[in-house]
Amino acid sequence: MSLLRVLAVASEVFPLIKTGGLADVAGALPLALAAEGVETTTLLPGYPAVIAALEAAEAVHQDPALFGGPARLLRGQAAGLDLLVLDAPHLFNRPGNPYTQPGGADWPDNAARFGALANIAAFVARGGVPGFVPDVLHCHDWQAGLALAYLRFSPGRRPGTVMTVHNLAFQGLFPAGVLGALGLPGEAFAVDGVEFYGMIGFLKAGLALADRITTVSPTYAAEIQTAENGFGLDGLLRARAGVLHGILNGIDDAVWNPAADVLITAPFSKAAGRNKNKAALQARFALAAGPRPVLGVISRLTWQKGLDLLLEAMDEVIGLGAQLVVLGTGEPALESGFAAAATANPGRVGCVIGYDEGLAHQMQAGIDALLVPSRFEPCGLTQLCALRYGALPVVARVGGLADTVIDANEAALAAGAGTGVQFPVGALRPALRRTAALWAQPEVWKRLQSNAMRADVSWRRPAAQYAALYRGLAAT
Repeated sequence: MSLLRVLAVASEVFPLIKTGGLADVAGALPLALAAEGVETTTLLPGYPAVIAALEAAEAVHQDPALFGGPARLLRGQAAGLDLLVLDAPHLFNRPGNPYTQPGGADWPDNAARFGALANIAAFVARGGVPGFVPDVLHCHDWQAGLALAYLRFSPGRRPGTVMTVHNLAFQGLFPAGVLGALGLPGEAFAVDGVEFYGMIGFLKAGLALADRITTVSPTYAAEIQTAENGFGLDGLLRARAGVLHGILNGIDDAVWNPAADVLITAPFSKAAGRNKNKAALQARFALAAGPRPVLGVISRLTWQKGLDLLLEAMDEVIGLGAQLVVLGTGEPALESGFAAAATANPGRVGCVIGYDEGLAHQMQAGIDALLVPSRFEPCGLTQLCALRYGALPVVARVGGLADTVIDANEAALAAGAGTGVQFPVGALRPALRRTAALWAQPEVWKRLQSNAMRADVSWRRPAAQYAALYRGLAAT
């Protein structure tokens, strides 16, 4: 099997910088691809945390005036990954969130920031870095999408290209007037280029110009071709359906391994070993001790995730005798709503507003069931972690949630195949009642937990699918 070289481009990579699942994918996929004979180098913005983590860095390119200031391209390693880092302090040397100001508004120069990242991606893809000529350019989400336009509308070598959509709702839309500042010719502002309803669409450009498009689950690949879930891009995606592939995400099963997890109270390899973790979690959230179902949420607190529906069903949770623990940050109304629910229900509801990787591990190890009532969900990673840890996912039947959780209906129970509970979007209350009824049957619940823990949620199968996609491109 010949070695294949891939340049991946992402705006965040775990564990260096993370706001969501994109970072987990961009951090774990290169490691899994190595077993498939694929050598991945990832191009990242030079945020302070990334620059600080970079080891053995050397400058391989310099630009005295990249979109308003000097920049260097650094090559090095961090967290076991081969990296190229765009060190452009005028664009990326800022504290906090990669995309937004401290008040929550987008950085006003995001077009320039991620246009610069895409511009350098095209430069590297053409062979601009000595000793590195990629066979494939793999762009993740809108922040990298304009790289396909730079390749299309300027001369030079062009490798095979892949555009991955992690969430179609985020598209990178900017005024048409910045076209010149981005260094793109007038001909690029066309329906078969970067133009999208009179604006410049970074994601649209990638979807229109990539050789192959992937998204993060087969069901989501079908959903985004509909008007309901296409966010204005469904027509383009239907036209390009022949090159659109749904490839499920995985998780790093070395990081998420209950048998060797140093972040949890008591590592375990069978569902029966979860009891100490549940007791510790109840204590951590000041919940009443005892044998009652503990439900959990580990999520961004947003309308997309359907968490307003959970707030509306709080009386159902309490009425069923369940407890609820919540970890997340997001929309102020949802943050205050869950904080108020915890205050109003001491010993029954606990809430931590924020992001805490260690606590996320503790919750997966201690909760009985994970609630994911999303209105739409491209793939979802939290339910994959839950399966690995024997916390049964209770999920809306959308996107990757539908593809990864086997509903414990009567047929599945008879076949011994269930791993969780699925429900139609919005039907959370009946799903909570079904979950409570299953939990009240200890032998059934244990079988479901065992099934869940045996599910293959690793990157092995997805990595093989990506490798096959890359090799097909490299051969053309």
